[in-house]
Amino acid sequence: MSNIMINFFKNIFSSLVSRENDRTIFSVGSAHFLVMKRSYPDIKNFVEVDYKVFSQNGEDGIIDYLLYSLNIDVPKFLEIGVGNYKESNTRYLFEKNSCKGMIVDNNKNLKKKVSKYVKLWKGDLTIVENTITTENILEILSSNNFDKNLDLFSLDIDGIDYWVMKQIPQNISKIVIVEYNAVFGPNLEVTVPNIKNFDRKKYHYSYLCYGTSLKALIKLMSEKKYVFVGTNIACNNAFFVTESEINKIKILLPKINDLEKFTRSNFTESRSINGELNYLSGYDRLKEIENCEVIDVSSQNNTLIKLKNINK
Repeated sequence: MSNIMINFFKNIFSSLVSRENDRTIFSVGSAHFLVMKRSYPDIKNFVEVDYKVFSQNGEDGIIDYLLYSLNIDVPKFLEIGVGNYKESNTRYLFEKNSCKGMIVDNNKNLKKKVSKYVKLWKGDLTIVENTITTENILEILSSNNFDKNLDLFSLDIDGIDYWVMKQIPQNISKIVIVEYNAVFGPNLEVTVPNIKNFDRKKYHYSYLCYGTSLKALIKLMSEKKYVFVGTNIACNNAFFVTESEINKIKILLPKINDLEKFTRSNFTESRSINGELNYLSGYDRLKEIENCEVIDVSSQNNTLIKLKNINK
């Protein structure tokens, strides 16, 4: 048998195993949420609902809790930054509820890759293969009718998230999830500059200088009439609920003047200048990028400044 045929059958077998595993994961996750719903009225903290099905971390559980609290059974969603959709914040929703949604990523042949993990005919999923910028975001949303009346909006592009979110229409969605960079700590109000085709791997060899600080994000979202309700345990995704719906959320709301526990990320994904993993943790990560240039949004002048020169 030729190597081509061997590889063909290997790929078929691998695909079948992967799909069977996904079915098991989906079933276990659905059973978990069915049990958890009995406790939702008494939940006081996101730590209690953090649970992974197809999300990268525990976002699935938090999303399930928030949708339950807001009485949303079949959410209309938008997710920007999904990779190949194997691990994403909305995949479980699409598979469970046959939702109407839109996903956006610059992943080449995105539709083909997504179709390996979900049956597209089971719902109404718009797939947009594009690099999101502050210049094109509004046109992409409006041309696809996803610029208002959403139930869930998720943004995770490992870069200019702050600047893209700044362009997003106010009250676009009842629930908003935005990735933040815990390495910046609890006190800095910073973001990377609005650079076209921003690549965290190229901006700094450590991969650690990207995105926005949590404090800067919370301030921006407050201006858009959203309330910060917490983060996942991994401390990389922040959750917000629009002011008009916040009275339905019964958890204890975080104190926004004390964000320490929301920036205690334990990810050790840093690289050395030679490109090798060096597993920096804690303050050493911020020290590693102290010469990175960022925008201190608290100063409102949008000029670049090195992290080490910001007094906080």
